[in-house]
Amino acid sequence: MESEQLYSRGYCRTGYSSYNSITSASSDEELLDSAGATMDFHTTEDDNLLDGDAASSPGSNYVMSNGGGVASSTTHLLDFLEEPIPGVGTYDDFHTIDWVREKCKDRERHRKINSKKKESSWEFSKSVYDAWSGWLVVTLTGLASGALAGLIDIAADWLNDLKEGVCLSAMWFNHEQCCWTSNETTFAERDKCPQWKSWAELILGQAEGPGSYIMNYFMYIYWALSFAFLAVLLVKVFAPYACGSGIPEIKTILSGFIIRGYLGKWTLLIKTITLVLAVASGLSLGKEGPLVHVACCCGNIFSYLFPKYSKNEAKKREVLSAASAAGVSVAFGAPIGGVLFSLEEVSYYFPLKTLWRSFFAALVAAFVLRSINPFGNSRLVLFYVEYHTPWYLFELLPFILLGVFGGLWGAFFIRANIAWCRRRKSTRFGKYPVLEVILVTAITAVVAFPNPYTRQNTSMLIKELFTDCGPLESSQLCQYRSQMNGSKAFNETPNRPSAPGVYAAMWQLCLALIFKVVITIFTFGLKVPSGLFIPSMAIGAIAGRIVGIAMEQLAYYHHDWFIFKEWCEVGADCITPGLYAMVGAAACLGGVTRMTVSLVVIVFELTGGLEYIVPLMAAVMTSKWVGDAFGRAGIYESHIRLNGYPFLDAKEEFTHTTLAREVMRPRRSDPPLAVLTQDDLSVEELQAVISETSYNGFPVIVSKESQRLVGFALRRDITIAIENARRKQEGIVLASRVYFTQHAPTLPADSPRPLKLRSILDMSPFTVTDHTPMEIVVDIFRKLGLRQCLVTHNGRLLGIITKKDILRHMAQMANQDPDTIMFN
Repeated sequence: MESEQLYSRGYCRTGYSSYNSITSASSDEELLDSAGATMDFHTTEDDNLLDGDAASSPGSNYVMSNGGGVASSTTHLLDFLEEPIPGVGTYDDFHTIDWVREKCKDRERHRKINSKKKESSWEFSKSVYDAWSGWLVVTLTGLASGALAGLIDIAADWLNDLKEGVCLSAMWFNHEQCCWTSNETTFAERDKCPQWKSWAELILGQAEGPGSYIMNYFMYIYWALSFAFLAVLLVKVFAPYACGSGIPEIKTILSGFIIRGYLGKWTLLIKTITLVLAVASGLSLGKEGPLVHVACCCGNIFSYLFPKYSKNEAKKREVLSAASAAGVSVAFGAPIGGVLFSLEEVSYYFPLKTLWRSFFAALVAAFVLRSINPFGNSRLVLFYVEYHTPWYLFELLPFILLGVFGGLWGAFFIRANIAWCRRRKSTRFGKYPVLEVILVTAITAVVAFPNPYTRQNTSMLIKELFTDCGPLESSQLCQYRSQMNGSKAFNETPNRPSAPGVYAAMWQLCLALIFKVVITIFTFGLKVPSGLFIPSMAIGAIAGRIVGIAMEQLAYYHHDWFIFKEWCEVGADCITPGLYAMVGAAACLGGVTRMTVSLVVIVFELTGGLEYIVPLMAAVMTSKWVGDAFGRAGIYESHIRLNGYPFLDAKEEFTHTTLAREVMRPRRSDPPLAVLTQDDLSVEELQAVISETSYNGFPVIVSKESQRLVGFALRRDITIAIENARRKQEGIVLASRVYFTQHAPTLPADSPRPLKLRSILDMSPFTVTDHTPMEIVVDIFRKLGLRQCLVTHNGRLLGIITKKDILRHMAQMANQDPDTIMFN
């Protein structure tokens, strides 16, 4: 980090602390609801460090001693607090970690291990174990992520085919596997074999006719509703955190926020089961985003096996960054793309060693998935394709137009989905998540079944749209009129006139496009695991395939136009519609997520062709520019804002000319700042200040008169230290004097034993002057991961700026209501 030079010895104290900007929600479902949460700033802990009650609290008459002398009555003091206090330095739920303190704790731990490793072979072994624990934890994470991804892929394919029928010879086979060994399949109907029976054949005994169609229709809807109901029920009852994509929360957690249980064992188990059910239900969602959440759960669980990571929240986030790379690696079969995704999209702090470990985790996860071979094609993904026709310069124009479409779709989707999620939270409909899931599933199943392109699994749809037409393809999209060259047919499929099957497929694709665009808006944000990668890619692939077929027919019927004459000969294979589908998929996904580099690499790894990087780059950059014209935030940043998570996006620029004194609190109309004096409070007075306020920390000053800053103490650390002192040290009573100085103040001989709390005091909190530009303050908060900084004038304490104050101020500068952007 750039801030290494700013770390001083003061940050290494046990009590270095910082604020948090969030209080807990009343329920898990409120926390994860994708609707517009409103914040109540008057009930939060961390930014309300301002209070006037402390000024009038008991102990207003101060006789200060700056610690210069040592009282005779304190010569027998037991300074038990010089030892680490259990619980001090930890964080409550819905609080933000202190990156500087955690980094310093890790450096102290590292120095201690290095200083002892030459003392004995045991200490040397411990140092070696510590050095290799990082590689070990990412190896375990990669192994678990790959294994779970393979299990999810296999189970989802089997359940998805269960909606249409069952394999009598082996119940555990899906449709494709069931017909592998059959000798009675034909080229035109390779998916039909006696071993596979549709539900109409099993129940009615007939495979064709209106009755058979209605029965299959009914069973399709029945299984879709059953899977969706079971998924939402498991999420609601056992793990409310298992719903949604998980990427907005992962981004927030990686920025330093604490959400207890979000990456726990129950969440992992329920998310794995319900992800299979949600995908099999036919809803317009994907499993790729939730796989990142699953991988991060694995990384979090394995990090508890190693003290290096379990006791340090900043180090744990390095493991989570590597885990997110492994998740994308197994989701798309793109290890390099996964590393770049972690770097570009989700990680807040990404040092070089995390890059190496992310690369290794992605490698291990991809290797395990390849060993499992869930798709039976010796590939990491279902829709791996290869093209053999080069692209031509003129084709950049339709590629850029697809990029424009992707940007417009992304901007429209983000606004529509956020508006629906906000409405869901503000109306009674949002109180019935099970009913909403059932309703959306029923509409999806009823509308999807008649159209073969919406009935099939979305991944299978993308595979069909990506695939280039060849002599072995039986898809309706490849039903061109055959042409003969002499007595020999073309081995390669040239540009040919479309047959009625292609025109019918075009109409079905247009209907599928409209349906996917509308239903995805209402699906993303349901209380089931739901990813957005696959639905966005499907929409782009449909649009791209339509454009590709149109270009292909244009080149056939108008080959004498100047744009085709130079490079497209009559009967030659000039246009590849599958390539247009691939470019459209990348453009739409880029428009929704605003990813660039990682997205191009992911799609490149999907297709295996370096030759098509330029079209992909052109389409993705165009989609980003068009989308940014309507708003810079992608879908994940928009949901972070909607839920009010305390996330300072490094991509946003702060260009306003305000000063720190204009943002700090207290303001002119506010009560004075709640502070503690360094050696003038009793335990009873200190507990009164804590019980009468809800603030997360207190500046410590020399005296009320001088207002000279001494340090900063956290509410949680003070409470734990007092409880620990009463339990372990005799003589600590309500009248005991509390002091934060090095030496005890001069006290009467009959005074009770004083309580020393210097070890929990941060002696070097970050401070800025009241004339510091807010542009610099925001940059400091982003790069150092601060939770608060104190504002001084000529050394005197004036006020405080918290992370929440900055978020509120940025919203105000953007003409937004600051009281509606924070999480409650």
